[in-house]
Amino acid sequence: MHRRDLLKFAAASGLAWPLAGSRLVLANNGPIVFASYAPMSGAFAANGKFNDMGVQLSVQTHGTVLGRELRSITIDTEGKPATAVRRAQEAFEQRDARFMVGGILSSEALAVGAEMHRLGGIMMTSAGADEITGTDCNRATFRWSVPTFGAVEQTVRPVLERHPDAKRWYTITPQYVFGDGLLSAAENIFKEEGLEHVGNSYHSLTEREFSGYLANAMAAKPDALLLLNFGAQCSDTIRQAVSFGLKNNMLIVVAWSSGLEQFESLGADLCEDIYFGAQYWHTVDTPVNQRLLETCREAFDITPNYSLASAWQGTEILIEAIRRAESADQAAVIAALEGAEFDGLTGAESMRAADHQTLKDYYLLKGKAKSAMEDADDYMDVISSGKSFLAPEDTGCTLA
Repeated sequence: MHRRDLLKFAAASGLAWPLAGSRLVLANNGPIVFASYAPMSGAFAANGKFNDMGVQLSVQTHGTVLGRELRSITIDTEGKPATAVRRAQEAFEQRDARFMVGGILSSEALAVGAEMHRLGGIMMTSAGADEITGTDCNRATFRWSVPTFGAVEQTVRPVLERHPDAKRWYTITPQYVFGDGLLSAAENIFKEEGLEHVGNSYHSLTEREFSGYLANAMAAKPDALLLLNFGAQCSDTIRQAVSFGLKNNMLIVVAWSSGLEQFESLGADLCEDIYFGAQYWHTVDTPVNQRLLETCREAFDITPNYSLASAWQGTEILIEAIRRAESADQAAVIAALEGAEFDGLTGAESMRAADHQTLKDYYLLKGKAKSAMEDADDYMDVISSGKSFLAPEDTGCTLA
């Protein structure tokens, strides 16, 4: 990032949190360090780059909080949980990084969240596995993104409403906790709606060739192909599916897209008529999103995508919690976060105290024809949006 004078936006960039009661606890006057932890190399490096930009943008816009300098550092997790934990521990102990933002992959988010809980830090993630705010929840871990249950609910059900004749579904799934969560949620809907799940293909996190899986899908003759993978792997699957002519024979539905960055890499012709689930879309008309658009274009001369926006929002939430707590102490910040209601990127959002899950909208998008695009970023129509979350007692979360 080219360092710009973004302080003129600082007054406008805070979130409106109606929190009552605070206490003054200033442990020291040193910098407050935020770490962007995400894959900066490997298959998910593009997502990691934008995660890092989102953290930087928020930190540099605010500059200080409680009279203390804000700093951001970068942790390359390489998409490997063991590496993520080791480097997060080093950042905590050697660089005073107490706040972690990121976790593109659920496996690394779960591992780093457990380590921050042990060490006394706080993690804000956008990873999707239900376990993060479910069976593996802890007091140090918070999530802004909608988990896998809500993502599938807000994609498959609206697609079924528009295409009631789509009775036969095939799934392609990455074989790790995120993919399993999406698959389980989809299977529950298939069963409830009396749909036929005609097959599933699992693949590894290193897979780049999907032709065999797509051949299996074509042989099953589904009405809809549901893609449960993410990032570059999802894009590779779409490219190969379109080249095989699958768009002419079935619906293609992506449960969890990486948003604008993915659509730019694919192009309008490939995206046309495909349904994409999305945590964020830049055309959402909210005051906070307008602030992000302004600051992002000023700093980077780009429109924010999901990876950037989610990291920016997570950092904003943490900075405002520090301000409201009047402390960067872990316990004080956790108390400020739990139950908080705030204006977020998607509108009215809240941090559920029972499991540290942000309650927010999830979007179903549909790819436009290139001739219908009104500007260079206008790849999608917003078909629907809504909130779908398990009740706290059904998540399996018990905060210790």
